[in-house]
Amino acid sequence: MPRIFAIFTRAALALACIALLPAGNVRAAGYPDHPVRIIVGYPPGGSTDISARLFGQWLSEKLHQQFIIENKPGAGNNLGTEIAIKSAPDGYTLFLANPANTVNASLYKNLRFNFLNDTVPVAGFIRVPNVMEVNPSVPAKTVAEFIAYVKANPDKVNIASSGTGTSIHLSGELFKMMTGTKMQHVPYKGSAPMLTDLLAGQVQVTFDNLPSSIGHIKAGKLRALAVTTAQRSPELPDVPTVAETVPGYEASAFFGIVAPKGTPPEIVSLLNKEVNEALKDPGMQAKLKQLGGTPIPGSAADFGKLLADETAKWGKVVHAANLSVE
Repeated sequence: MPRIFAIFTRAALALACIALLPAGNVRAAGYPDHPVRIIVGYPPGGSTDISARLFGQWLSEKLHQQFIIENKPGAGNNLGTEIAIKSAPDGYTLFLANPANTVNASLYKNLRFNFLNDTVPVAGFIRVPNVMEVNPSVPAKTVAEFIAYVKANPDKVNIASSGTGTSIHLSGELFKMMTGTKMQHVPYKGSAPMLTDLLAGQVQVTFDNLPSSIGHIKAGKLRALAVTTAQRSPELPDVPTVAETVPGYEASAFFGIVAPKGTPPEIVSLLNKEVNEALKDPGMQAKLKQLGGTPIPGSAADFGKLLADETAKWGKVVHAANLSVE
């Protein structure tokens, strides 16, 4: 009898301790108990989608629940963003944040959400260079030759992007602004269809995120003229930076997770911890290196600062280029 009483007492004390925990801790303790969806605002195949699947697989294995990628392309990434923002803030809907979110804040005049205010940052994944690349039919072999070629053929070169307001689009706009070149912008609904037409020669140049293009470059199907970061990429060490020809030019893309505003901080903390563990894993680091990406570990607040800083930076480019989408 004393032994039974002791067991009962310990169980009662455990239940009492749980009852005293804040509700958020109770939720986080059992999280996740069913599949989690990660919404991607682009079709499968692009850098945003690749990043989501890479980290979604890690989270699935570590948290023993499926993290399912849902592609919701449309409206320059805004469709997927809005779906995520309007979802229940319970940790079971996440969103793959990308440069378009920091650009669209100033580019679109009638957004039905405020990205920085309506989401909570969770964790950054990677920062990657964009790569200025051309179809091999373009005669230019260097950035300087390309500038000369475009100036000799104003408005005859088609510059493709994965959508209006993406980092690919803005990287090109920044290049046009700093070089005084004139090209026709051709937006696509994602990086994958854009690359299909670039490979076919329907468009001539783009500033794609490196992860989705590096395979085509190494296979010789596309010609890389430059990377957009301040330093050369370790994955393409022989490819110069744009800044080596156009001083002061710099652009890069980033990827990470946000959640709807109101998501319990305990769940945010758990997910941030798991992502940071992934970024320390040698296997994951090797995969990120293959994509040409640099890990961006840190707290949720660190990722929030990155989002705010990028929003301010690209807002200046949008206004300087007089860009606007209704």
